[in-house]
Amino acid sequence: MWLLLNFERSSLRKGGHGQVRESFKEVLKQIDSLRRKPVRLREKAITMAHGAGGKATHDLVSAVFLEAFRNPLLEKLEDQATFELNGTKLALTTDAFTVYPHFFLGGDIGCLSVHGTINDLATAGAKPLFIAAAFLLEEGFPIEDLKRIVASMAEASEKCNVQIVTGDTKTVQRGKGDGVYIVTTGIGIVEHSVNLSIANAQPGDKVILSGTIGEHGVAVMIARGNLELEAKIESDTAPLWDMVDRVLKVCTKVRCMRDPTRGGVATVLNEIAQASQVCIRIYDEAVPIRPEVRGACEILGIDPLYVANEGKMLFIVPHEETELVLATLKRHPLGKDAAIIGQVEEEPKGIVLLETGIGGARVLDMLTGDPLPRIC
Repeated sequence: MWLLLNFERSSLRKGGHGQVRESFKEVLKQIDSLRRKPVRLREKAITMAHGAGGKATHDLVSAVFLEAFRNPLLEKLEDQATFELNGTKLALTTDAFTVYPHFFLGGDIGCLSVHGTINDLATAGAKPLFIAAAFLLEEGFPIEDLKRIVASMAEASEKCNVQIVTGDTKTVQRGKGDGVYIVTTGIGIVEHSVNLSIANAQPGDKVILSGTIGEHGVAVMIARGNLELEAKIESDTAPLWDMVDRVLKVCTKVRCMRDPTRGGVATVLNEIAQASQVCIRIYDEAVPIRPEVRGACEILGIDPLYVANEGKMLFIVPHEETELVLATLKRHPLGKDAAIIGQVEEEPKGIVLLETGIGGARVLDMLTGDPLPRIC
């Protein structure tokens, strides 16, 4: 795909506009045709890519879990399920955390598990209420480390007025785990009159990102010793409900929200484009990213658009509400670097395009492989 699109841009400079346009359309048709085919797993066993949040994860979910558990709530493939119970609209989400190392600059697996649960509820416009937590502990894991992790969870939940109300612990033999894994389940209440779904994006809408990208993934890689940088890059892990709540209080017309964790901004945009059957065009130079993070990604040979974030939110909003939402975000500490990074277009459906500073464009697909394993 890269070679083809670069060739097409070269041809454009030579004046072959018509031929290039038809060739590009044919490529998009092929992509659409491949996506419409029933998902069949090629692998006979689980790979690391199946947990990376990209294409392999989506294929696994569709071919195994969705096939077995199919129901109207699950088929939406949102970050949570929303439903009514006795006239109250609730949201329910669950998540597993395997990040290694367990402690990194700016956070740890404990606060990350609380923040991640709260943020998945927030994407539905749900105020977080309660969390359940299960711990898978390896024989030999230091009790002091466990206490530190649990204290971090307690502090994070207290700051967000969320209670951890039930849980479970299991242990495995030495060498059969990796210290500690955490699984959380969160429940929240949808207080705003909103209909947030990744299937809601419409042509003319704008794409807003709440801040700079890539910090979490790079911070974890530094903690692993894979990078030596003078700059101190902290994880962006943070609870986003307060920021989201402020946005929804001034704009109930937000189409959808997603926090770009595993698979990064690129994968989340593809989920929205495919669910809404629209094209999303983003502008490379409009995406906020710190120079030191960009430099680290260049050293690692990865695109920051595919790097996990743990304290950012993507918003799809109607054109007429863009400035209001942007101004509201910028007034919040977690949204001070918010920016409009793109727009929603009618065609080509289900495709994300990245427009570069020199006027070229390329298809931005879902993450393939797992360049940064166990990042969250």
